Amino acid sequence: MGREQGAAGLSGADPLHRIARREAVEDPVALVVAHPDDETLGAGAVMPLFRRLLIIQVTDGAPRNLADARAAGFDSAESYAAAREQELEAALAAGGVRAARLVLGVADQGASLAMAGIARDIAGVLRRHGARAVFTHPYEGGHPDHDATAFCTRAAAGLLGAEAPALIEMPFYHAGPEGWSVGRFLPGGPEPVVLQLDEDERARKRAMIAAFASQAATLSQFPVEQESLRPAPDYDFAAPPHPGTLLYERYGWGMDGARWRALAAEARAALERPA
Repeated sequence: MGREQGAAGLSGADPLHRIARREAVEDPVALVVAHPDDETLGAGAVMPLFRRLLIIQVTDGAPRNLADARAAGFDSAESYAAAREQELEAALAAGGVRAARLVLGVADQGASLAMAGIARDIAGVLRRHGARAVFTHPYEGGHPDHDATAFCTRAAAGLLGAEAPALIEMPFYHAGPEGWSVGRFLPGGPEPVVLQLDEDERARKRAMIAAFASQAATLSQFPVEQESLRPAPDYDFAAPPHPGTLLYERYGWGMDGARWRALAAEARAALERPA
């Protein structure tokens, strides 16, 4: 099996320790991700270890401006979302992943506009599932939906109080010196556990990624040699995740950092009021 790096000091009860040792995780676990394919990019090789896995997908993967849909050969958001759903089902089958799934159905690129409601929905689902650990996005400025999901998952944990699960992050992408920095965390924060994938794990992850035919150009940038996980740090969502231009500000993804942070502040205030 693949080698473990960076796991020193983790207790035997810690889910990261068990994953690093490739031990089955019997406790209820949830992945909370923004889009179909995020679960595969973040944890495709290790998901088969989770015996009671729930995947919560915030958006349907289909921006309503139809630019991505048309580029992929679809004429409506509905048909594009349906295709992405089928791709995800094929990817999970290719990876041997058994999981319950829930799609919240928010429009792709629209999660930032509904963060308070999403957080409450996630909290309710996690409570019913009895999740002991949740894997989700870091706050990294790569995609507004990713950052919204990071905010909502942490807010959901806050709503759960003493029932809150352990929060674990998977890196996706953020602005780098030469474009996209993929599959690594921003500097700072807890030391990640870096899982070096063996040949079988790499092959399984490649097969999963290949199932997302509509996303082939984007997903070709992502490595299959390793997966990184770390305990989620505390974030100041009123501040940008890093200095300079955020990656999503370079694209027409319907959001900039200042507006996103204002929406996060509104959501935080709404969550402090009774539902």
